[in-house]
Amino acid sequence: MAASSITCCANWQPDSLAMRFLLTLSCGAALTACGPQEAVSELVKDEINDSATRSEVSGAVIDLTAAQLRSRIDRGDVRLIDVRTAEEVAGGMIGGAQHIALDSFDPSALDTGDGREIVLYCRSGRRSGIAATRLAEHLGRPVPHLSGGISAWQEAGLPTASP
Repeated sequence: MAASSITCCANWQPDSLAMRFLLTLSCGAALTACGPQEAVSELVKDEINDSATRSEVSGAVIDLTAAQLRSRIDRGDVRLIDVRTAEEVAGGMIGGAQHIALDSFDPSALDTGDGREIVLYCRSGRRSGIAATRLAEHLGRPVPHLSGGISAWQEAGLPTASP
């Protein structure tokens, strides 16, 4: 068991974000020894904030709030896909959405050539996160989904339509 831990650690290849974080911590320790604590705190806070911002868009899935999705829909450059079951969709969906249930969602079968951004949603955000991950792997770039799903949309007071 110990050998596998050593192998794992020996094979670890830090990415640039991990290296920047380690350097920030090292610089912070050096500054603490010879400079004011406020400078260290600001340096570390800036790095953490910068890292958090990058990670939100560098992962396979981009979380959108209901307001952000509404804004994108209003601009008219979104292809909205509902990955819930047919039974769930029968209770209402976001207007203009296309229904493709998660169990039949095939990223390679999607026509992505019309220039619109594909945004996925479900009831709570779990299934659309799965579909967004699959699509991102297929496309090789991050894919947005509605964080909190149609539940968050309705909680924000936004309208739904009949299928």
